[in-house]
Amino acid sequence: MRLLIAATACALVFTGAATAQDYNANPNYGDITLAPGFTPDPHLVSLRAGGNVSATAAGSGCSGYITSAPDFRLTWGGKGSLNLKISVLSKADTTLVVNGPNGEWYCDDDTGEDNNPLITLGSLAGRYEIWVGTYSSGDPQPAVLSISELTNF
Repeated sequence: MRLLIAATACALVFTGAATAQDYNANPNYGDITLAPGFTPDPHLVSLRAGGNVSATAAGSGCSGYITSAPDFRLTWGGKGSLNLKISVLSKADTTLVVNGPNGEWYCDDDTGEDNNPLITLGSLAGRYEIWVGTYSSGDPQPAVLSISELTNF
């Protein structure tokens, strides 16, 4: 009986891990390497926001539903004098989840214009994984991801 309980517990743990955010997975909509002063600014990516994985697992303040794999990966090539701004434009109520090169998770819902998500980061060099979520599980919505030093939506 103890063996059965232990096996069931292990199965639940591994099942849960399989549905969490996998920042090492290939991004759904590609990747890019940018450096301070990049053009055109902003860099725009059309995508479908949302997924079946709860973003709350990424950390406090994260909300909505995302995919397991990141939607996009940015490799930021150096420390610039301007902040890096990651934002989303969508008619749907979207959320934003970013895993930074320092291992920290950043999340937002309504900081940007028209209650769209916006995360303003320093200019720390490294790899950023980006997810765009929605509040309805399994209901992907059109959205545009913006990466900028100068502007946001």
